[in-house]
Amino acid sequence: MDKKETMILKWLLAINATMFVIELFIGWLAQSTALIADSLDMFADAIVYGLALYAVGRSVRLKLRVAHLSGLIQVILALGALSEVLRRFIFGSEPVSTLMMSFGLVALIANIICLMLISKNKEGGAHMKASWIFSANDVIANLGVILAGFLVALTSSPYPDLVIGLIIGLIVLNGARRILRLES
Repeated sequence: MDKKETMILKWLLAINATMFVIELFIGWLAQSTALIADSLDMFADAIVYGLALYAVGRSVRLKLRVAHLSGLIQVILALGALSEVLRRFIFGSEPVSTLMMSFGLVALIANIICLMLISKNKEGGAHMKASWIFSANDVIANLGVILAGFLVALTSSPYPDLVIGLIIGLIVLNGARRILRLES
C-alpha cells in the first residue's frame, strides 16, 4: 500500500503545485479574488501532499501529526485569502470573467483527476483522509470560481468574485477544522 500511496501523493503534489502557479498568475492578471483564493488553496494542498508523502509508511501517530500540521497550514492560507478579499473589497477590482471561467474549468478538471486518484485510498490513514478532504473542497471551490466568473460577466460587478472568494476562504477554513478534528 505504501508504494501506491506514494505514487498517488506524488501525482497530487505535481498537479496542485502546477495549478497553484498557473492560478495565482491568472488570478492576479484577472484581478480575481476567487482565483487567487483557489490558487492559495492549491498551494496549501501541494504542501499537504508533500507532508503526506513524508508520512507514508510511518506510524499512525506521525500520520495524525502530519494531518494536523496540514490543517494548520490550511488555516494560515485561508486567512491570507480572506484578507485579499477584504483588501479588494476596500480598494476595488475589475475581475476578468472569461479568465475566471476558463481557468476555473481547468482547475476543476485537475481537481476531479486528483479526487479520482485518491478516492480509493482515502481510508489509508489520517494523512490520506486529509488529502481526500482537500481534493473534495477544491472541486467545490472550482465550481464557485466558474459561477463567480459567470455572474461577473452577467452583472458587470466585482461582487460575485468577492463573495465566492469569501466562500472559498470559509470552505478552506472548514476543511482545516475537519482535519484538525481527525483522530486516526
